[in-house]
Amino acid sequence: MIENNVSLDLMEFVEKNILPRYNDFDRAHALPHVTSVIRRSLDIARRMGADLNMAYAIAAYHDLGLSGPRAIHHITSGKILSADARLKKWFSAEQLRIMKEAVEDHRASASHTPRSIYGKIVAEADRDLNPDNVFRRTVQFGLSNYPQFDKEQHWQRFVEHMKAKYSEQGYIRLWIPNSPNAEKLNEIRAIISNAELLRKQFDRFYDEETKQGS
Repeated sequence: MIENNVSLDLMEFVEKNILPRYNDFDRAHALPHVTSVIRRSLDIARRMGADLNMAYAIAAYHDLGLSGPRAIHHITSGKILSADARLKKWFSAEQLRIMKEAVEDHRASASHTPRSIYGKIVAEADRDLNPDNVFRRTVQFGLSNYPQFDKEQHWQRFVEHMKAKYSEQGYIRLWIPNSPNAEKLNEIRAIISNAELLRKQFDRFYDEETKQGS
């Protein structure tokens, strides 16, 4: 492994065989999303002294299960990683077990604490809590998965999702102490608590995304 970086042959394998699979997913989970999760995972792993190859591969595989039912995509993603015998070139059986569990533990709605530091890393990295990105991705997901909705129906879905996931009572959990995401989550919650401001955010991104798609 190159010092302070990911093995080049692992990167070549992932970029050729794994990342292109994200082109088949909705815009909120397409290639830009996984590359961002990879970048953030590596940043966190470096700060915490974790294995960069493991963090890289976990991030690359974390959403592959979206090829099946979304509700269990984290479980399916773990199975895909575990079943990929090509990874034995870089990882031991014990490392692959930890990696599978980390992928399974990444989902924001998970009720349990991730079982290892690698699960915490990918879970944290998967939470891109830049408010603009959160609002845009929520609109993108609605447009991709509920094309039959009109604008007001998308707005209602948007509000319900924001409250269910990001509000003070929401299910999102942050696992890395004092992470930048904590401050960003507070910004999101302040907007959610202001219905007029939240509507302005929705209108902005809905109008931008529908114009792009037209």
